[in-house]
Amino acid sequence: MLFTKMGVPNDQLAFFTTLLYFPWFLKGLWSPFIDIIRTKRWWVITMQALLAVLCIVLTISLPHPSPDLIAAKATPVGTFRFTLFLFIIAAFASATHDIAADGYYMLAHDQQSQAAFIGIRSTFYRIAAVFSQGVLVYIAGYLENKTGDIPYAWQVTLGVTSVIMLLVTLYHTFLLPQAAEDQPRNNANGREVWRELCESFATFFTKKGVWLAIAFMLLYRLSEGFLVKLCQPFLVDGREAFVREGQIIGGGLGLSTDTVGLLYGTIGVICLLLGGILGGVYISRRGLKRSLWLMAAALTLPSFVYCYLSMAQPESLWLIGTAVSFEQFGYGFGFTAYMMYMMHFSEGPYKTSHYAICTAFMALSMMIPGFVAGSIEMAVGYSAFFWIANACSISTFVITYFVYKKL
Repeated sequence: MLFTKMGVPNDQLAFFTTLLYFPWFLKGLWSPFIDIIRTKRWWVITMQALLAVLCIVLTISLPHPSPDLIAAKATPVGTFRFTLFLFIIAAFASATHDIAADGYYMLAHDQQSQAAFIGIRSTFYRIAAVFSQGVLVYIAGYLENKTGDIPYAWQVTLGVTSVIMLLVTLYHTFLLPQAAEDQPRNNANGREVWRELCESFATFFTKKGVWLAIAFMLLYRLSEGFLVKLCQPFLVDGREAFVREGQIIGGGLGLSTDTVGLLYGTIGVICLLLGGILGGVYISRRGLKRSLWLMAAALTLPSFVYCYLSMAQPESLWLIGTAVSFEQFGYGFGFTAYMMYMMHFSEGPYKTSHYAICTAFMALSMMIPGFVAGSIEMAVGYSAFFWIANACSISTFVITYFVYKKL
């Protein structure tokens, strides 16, 4: 959203923000070393402190493109070279924090306590999603409307993020408990860790049905991988489309940033999470195989609302909000089967490592379409792009057919 409002063309913003998936794709390579070096608590606090510092530097260094470039959607992504560099470091810090926080949670709680607090933990994870995609975007939009200065609005929003991260870091520095079992594996050396890592990879790729599983992980969400990159740019881009140097600019819904923060980032994310919760209840009662077809349909079919929105360009916020919420609910519901399948396939002696490899393929499934989504949209326009993206749902049903037969 930041790059969209700063006037970066869709092809450039989609490609370069997709690069930020790489730390989650690669995190399995360095995760074993977090067991050896220092404690999980140390990693958690250190990564939070690093993120706080990065947010402060981002706030100070955020470029201010000219209003003419922003209005023409012609701001080169090179303007944000240093910003992207900081985002990449932040992505590695965040992925490392993810590894350490998961490990710390399991060490700080016994099994009974883990079960008792897992609901609270997942609830705060959902609150974070609503806050980052909804509240922060709404703040930026509010400031845009108040000041008329888009770069300044996002600079203040990043400043708010800096303060929050700094307070969280200070809170955990003094109040995060010391877990007795949270100790580095001093008896392990780098060579042993690499041997374990190689063994886990070898056993993963020799599992029965591994290539079908990889195909499922890459293709089940293919249409969503295209859509998710350009949903928000579509909502805020101007309604009038124009062509510049063979690229189609505009043709969106022309919503304000704060409206998108409310509709997509808050109400939409709540529907996404509600879909995930209900999907979990449904799949726990009926099982993966009996749920698979319905969840594949729920993941893909609601996405056709964007085809309608791009052709009709309605002005009713109720209609737009309902359409976005319907699509997000379906995605949350259908995604449950994807997560359950990864857990199902990861069962065995190297369950944790194999699940980490599965999440790497999950990241790759979003990276591949993300690299080309912006270029396709700027060549054909939003309406044709959404039809192309939804045509990719054929791959979802084809791979679901083969997986269903093998479950």
